[in-house]
Amino acid sequence: MTIEHEKSEKININAFQNDLISWFKNEQRDLPWRKDQDPYKVWVSEIMLQQTRVDTVIPYFNRFVDWFPTINDLADADEDKVLKAWEGLGYYSRVRNLQTAVKEVKEKYNGEVPSTPKEISQLKGVGPYTAGAILSIAYGIPEPAVDGNVMRVLSRVLSIWEDIAKPSSRKIFEKAVRELISHEDPSSFNQALMELGALICTPTSPSCLLCPVREHCQAFFEGVQNELPVKTKKTKTRDVQLIAAIITDPTGKVLIHKRPANGLLANLWEFPTVEIHHPLQNDREQVISLFKESMDLEISLNPIIGQIDHVFSHLVWNMKVYTGTSNIPLKEDAVWKLVSFDEMNEYAFPVPYQKMFNLYQKSLEE
Repeated sequence: MTIEHEKSEKININAFQNDLISWFKNEQRDLPWRKDQDPYKVWVSEIMLQQTRVDTVIPYFNRFVDWFPTINDLADADEDKVLKAWEGLGYYSRVRNLQTAVKEVKEKYNGEVPSTPKEISQLKGVGPYTAGAILSIAYGIPEPAVDGNVMRVLSRVLSIWEDIAKPSSRKIFEKAVRELISHEDPSSFNQALMELGALICTPTSPSCLLCPVREHCQAFFEGVQNELPVKTKKTKTRDVQLIAAIITDPTGKVLIHKRPANGLLANLWEFPTVEIHHPLQNDREQVISLFKESMDLEISLNPIIGQIDHVFSHLVWNMKVYTGTSNIPLKEDAVWKLVSFDEMNEYAFPVPYQKMFNLYQKSLEE
């Protein structure tokens, strides 16, 4: 059986499947979500692996399934605890959508992850790739799971020159996977494509001499493996100038603030922070005024203790860090809390604020 590509190249599908799956079964990494094919665990791992490296995900995955071993446990969990379990992974909308979706699975599907493309695709945060991954890996259904790794591998194997940065290109690769996928073992086939992209068919300097499907690869024959895939550059990131302060009360407790329910880092906790749009002339006095205007805080500030730069996918935070004290008693409510150092462990903070707190602790030691 062969597949005709638009440039009339041919690939022997059975041989391609056999070579790819045999390699995977011998060489696959020992990853915790591969120990069984529980749809919930596959789902959690796939959401975590979006935008995040495998090595980073492993300890988070183990902790997450330890804290929330079943769909019902996650559905019933307090959002603050869920965000705490995710703390440091970033892209927090992923875990909010996951919890929203598992609540629907609990209520609508009796806690069983749906096994049809139509039903699973309607769950919040489950796009075509995640749906295909769960259906193929957990349920053995021959659905494509096309991510960046898969597009890179197939762009080389089939010599596809469409720009993989364009959303419209995904359909081309999904069609290719539907024609290539093993119907006997779709789980191993899809995982093998992902694994090949992660270990062998890497973005730069692919290890073609170690590749199990090299003899099927059009790019290798043509010597263009380093030119594929075609991928246009992302737009430039935007710099955001911030002032953040660790404010303590007379007992030594620290003031923290809950971010809004929508937007970047929604519902996570932060230290009081204001954005500056123009260079400051008289730093400390202007910073004190900014906190009064923006957050109704009356504070005294110490000299700046450092700067934290943190890169998001679309912007960069340049955050100047101060310490200080409040001039009036601080009141707590739903979005403002006074916490001890130990109590801070109960609240989920984005990475830049974790870095900021580490900077603060070092300044106390000096």
